Amino acid sequence: MKSAVFHGLHDIRVEETPRPVPGAEDVLIRVMACGVCGTDVHIYEGDKGAAAVHPPVILGHEFAGVVEAVGPQVRRIRPGDRICVDPNQLCGACAYCLGGMGHFCESMVGIGTTRDGGFAQYCAVPEKQVHLLPEGVTFAQGAMTEPVACCLHGIDMCEIRPGETVCVIGGGMIGLIMVQLSRLSGAGRVVLLEPVESKRALGLQLGADMAIDPLREDVKAVLAAAGVERIATVIECAGLPSTVEQAIDLAGKRSVVMMFGLTKPDDTIPLKPFTIFQKEVTLKASFINPYTQARALALIGSGRLDVSSMVAGVLPLEGLAGVLADPALRAKGKYIIAP
Repeated sequence: MKSAVFHGLHDIRVEETPRPVPGAEDVLIRVMACGVCGTDVHIYEGDKGAAAVHPPVILGHEFAGVVEAVGPQVRRIRPGDRICVDPNQLCGACAYCLGGMGHFCESMVGIGTTRDGGFAQYCAVPEKQVHLLPEGVTFAQGAMTEPVACCLHGIDMCEIRPGETVCVIGGGMIGLIMVQLSRLSGAGRVVLLEPVESKRALGLQLGADMAIDPLREDVKAVLAAAGVERIATVIECAGLPSTVEQAIDLAGKRSVVMMFGLTKPDDTIPLKPFTIFQKEVTLKASFINPYTQARALALIGSGRLDVSSMVAGVLPLEGLAGVLADPALRAKGKYIIAP
């Protein structure tokens, strides 16, 4: 089969690899759609994602497809089923798993990070990691279940109260999902900060009340002119030290700053503890997607969450390296690989 194999820094190649054989409790998936995630970019650039990566490995952890075959102990899933995958395989036995904090599992297997994933024509995964796609949900939409699940964990931690003002920094795929989830959580006003005009326009279509260009406009002046007195929640989705600093600066009194964007592992920011004290800001971060995959799929299936409008294109495996290497290309939106 054809696979995009990551060999190390800036080195990903489309190669012929053996088609995986499903184990007794596994299902073999013909991959139909696999999203290119910011974590894939971090790994391509030599940085650590949520877990250490040891090449050669087939990346791709946001994927959906059709079940081709199942192992003899598989009971719930059948060949022909349309499915998506939760890529975080928990051991179920460590202290974190037993304590209800499985996303910190000490022996977690990351499908598409620590072991072969979805940037290939086929992938075998345990049955327990598979969710059936609702009728009407496309493979590309199904592949977006994983990022939505991550966003749900983050939005839960924000504890948004109905009527409050939420500011989302960054209008990429994740930021636009957060705009919608903020609205679904009851936010009275949602503000999007994004320098790309087309993304600002899309943000307004998807539920933002205001969309500000932070590079060409005075954000605080625009907010003041619109009568925004207090931002209760700032969700940082750009993953840059400068935007994390901006999030803390914009946060109102008794507020939450959700540092959702993935920075480089060694990035730092200057922080004045007195500012945190004076405004009573709570700094939070969100790590992967514990127990939220089913909720994410239900939201997508309901039609209340748009995960399609921000997709810039669908490419073959041969197009993956170009997307990972070109920030200008990624700035156009989300890319889906169709092996």
